Amino acid sequence: ELDRTIPAPRFNDGKIDFGGDGVWSLPYIRNFADRIVGGDENSSVPFLPWTKAMHEYNASNNVAYDPEGFCLPPGGPRSMGTPYPTEIIQHRDRIIIIFEGGGHVWREIHMDGRQHPDKETLNPSYFGHSVGHWENDTLVVDTIGYNEKTWLDFGGHMHSDQLHTIEYFTRPDKNTLHYEATIDDPGAYTEPWTIAWDINWSEGQELADYICQENNKYLIDLVDDFGNPFFESTPIAR
Repeated sequence: ELDRTIPAPRFNDGKIDFGGDGVWSLPYIRNFADRIVGGDENSSVPFLPWTKAMHEYNASNNVAYDPEGFCLPPGGPRSMGTPYPTEIIQHRDRIIIIFEGGGHVWREIHMDGRQHPDKETLNPSYFGHSVGHWENDTLVVDTIGYNEKTWLDFGGHMHSDQLHTIEYFTRPDKNTLHYEATIDDPGAYTEPWTIAWDINWSEGQELADYICQENNKYLIDLVDDFGNPFFESTPIAR
């Protein structure tokens, strides 16, 4: 049992240190609908008609077309609910989050006071463009510029290129990271909705050299809606 009474570490300037000798062991959050803040068994995601239809289609196909199953980055809040460890590295003007799984990727949070680029120069990406600031002991991260190549979660919730997230990172004690994210996407949902969960600290652990593409049996067994192999076996030319 982790000790929740040990104070969170801090830097000399008093800011919370999200790092240390260890990693954060991310939980497996399969369905964001189960993590809605203030929700109960009757709560539901505020779908637009097209996202509701796509979610039902993805669920009926056993999420066979999940982009992360093809070793693509999870992107967005999903990256904090993919069951592999992660490490947070803090510099004066930026914060880097390194993920062991989900394509072995990383994201950058700008802490130097810059604003988001305008739409003409913004380059959509898996993790979008993130800027952060501190509100007392909470790191607040504002992100826009997501591409449309990811799902929000394993359950098949979709998003549009209008996705805007606000994330809150809080370390109330050494062994706990509280993560909260508000999903604001008028192209996919009727109103913003917020999800949250806690992440445990694993003292003394390190990130491993995990390469998704080296053992992706998911692709070998993948079939289309008609039962045909999604990827045909092609002999290697010699």
